Amino acid sequence: MDSSLYVLVEDLRGVDAARILAHGVSSITVGAAYHRARDVTPHGRSRVTFRHDGVHFPLDGHFDGLRLVPPVREGADEGPLRALRDETRALGVPLHGWGVFLHNTTLGLADPDVTQENCFGDRAAPADLCPSHPDVRAYAVALGRAIARQGMDSVVAESLHFGTFGHGYHHERSFVQLGPAAEFALGLCFCEHCRRRVPGTDAAREAASRLAESVLDGGPTAEEIPDVLAEFARARTPIVTSLAAEVADAVAAEGSRLTFVDLTGAMKGYADGLPTGEPAAADAWQVGIDPAALAGAVPSYAVLCYAREAARIGEDVAAYRAALGTGTELRAVLRPGHPDTTSAEHLAAKVEAARASGADTVDFYQYGLAPLPVLDRIAMR
Repeated sequence: MDSSLYVLVEDLRGVDAARILAHGVSSITVGAAYHRARDVTPHGRSRVTFRHDGVHFPLDGHFDGLRLVPPVREGADEGPLRALRDETRALGVPLHGWGVFLHNTTLGLADPDVTQENCFGDRAAPADLCPSHPDVRAYAVALGRAIARQGMDSVVAESLHFGTFGHGYHHERSFVQLGPAAEFALGLCFCEHCRRRVPGTDAAREAASRLAESVLDGGPTAEEIPDVLAEFARARTPIVTSLAAEVADAVAAEGSRLTFVDLTGAMKGYADGLPTGEPAAADAWQVGIDPAALAGAVPSYAVLCYAREAARIGEDVAAYRAALGTGTELRAVLRPGHPDTTSAEHLAAKVEAARASGADTVDFYQYGLAPLPVLDRIAMR
């Protein structure tokens, strides 16, 4: 069974493939295209690492003729992905290319019209590229193809769906208690391309603005998402499914395969590992994801099991397995340390829960962010 450890290029400086694999995994998932972030990196060459939007490989014509072209990161001309590919081939292990697709602040600030437009007409989420926009779709297909051409066994596609209000920029403030419903409403996109593709846009936009205005004007918060907004959000799922299918086809044409990353588990448990409510699969529609439909579009599907309790992980994985059926590979991604996991025994119990509930593979997130003793838990599981 393939088990992979996620790693970012900045964290590879002075680290070879064998050292990463020694943590008890059988493959590596490397960040070929990532977004800006400031990370505490406990065992890195720098203890706090600032990451930029962009790709870690030369463009080599992959984006010729496209409006959206990713920034190229410093050191890409040194070929860090090719070097890692050579190492993993020599060791006889797979290498997966991880890309963040529609979360890119640099591109969104340069061309605001390709970002999501909220119910008030604001382009206030520069990191969230809209999957309805033709230029964004062309960029996503080209990015998938470009990552595959780095010799990757698979392309792991993160953020290949709509964004949420809570993660639209790198530094966000709100001194208003929005509540779940208003926050959801503010994260919906009503750009011209969504209006063309999604029925009921006018009614949904009016309902979203009315709900958000009530809270912003000092009214009470609401827990429940109005039916009109839920119906609108569910009607967006074909946009994401069709885009994932286009990217999967492009990747397959390069001799690789696509893994679609569903971030719903992170939406529910990222901060504290304590997700509540229904299993993540039941809430994936909120960002335009329909797992059952995607099962026919992609060969592999990854879910972020950011939870402390093994039982919750089992519940989430079982729900995704039921939605996906048996023909799609299901990869469960766990965090081996804070805030989800306290020991090697705790991690082992969660790995077992994921496998027993239908996960084909258990992967781990991620090398540079976890202290070395935490990474040692993976091999001890």
